[in-house]
Amino acid sequence: MKTVYDFEAKMPNGEKRSLKDYEGKILIIVNTASKCGFTPQFKELQELYEKYEAKGVEILGFPCDQFNNQEFSNIEETTQFCQLNYGVKFPMFAKIDVNGEHADPLFTFLKEQKKGVLSNRIKWNFTKFLVDRNGNVVKRYAPTTAPGKIEGDLIALI
Repeated sequence: MKTVYDFEAKMPNGEKRSLKDYEGKILIIVNTASKCGFTPQFKELQELYEKYEAKGVEILGFPCDQFNNQEFSNIEETTQFCQLNYGVKFPMFAKIDVNGEHADPLFTFLKEQKKGVLSNRIKWNFTKFLVDRNGNVVKRYAPTTAPGKIEGDLIALI
């Protein structure tokens, strides 16, 4: 059976990184945007990361510009923005598409594993997926779900 560990993701510098590097960790995978009404969620995501990183939790951010062009065109601007404004230290990857014919294979897989309400499409920025230590997608959260509301589910996996 396929897991998230079977995928690769492109880093901001263009290098590919195998998600096998995160094997045995609990993951929160989120499509992000720097100029979105939900952008302040970066703060809570970073707080979760700081609180649980030592317990094997990783947050993986995937910038996406598919929803009203709410991401910088230059990935360096994105990473600097996240670090300067929200202190983001968790891994941020290269900009991707999450829907459509050019959707990143990881997000196609995530959507197949946990469909949204009425559709498996990602409806907006900051859709979050919780992945267990075995690489299985256990839950999907709407963009409106604040990262702090995920904490209980996260603790249950620790």
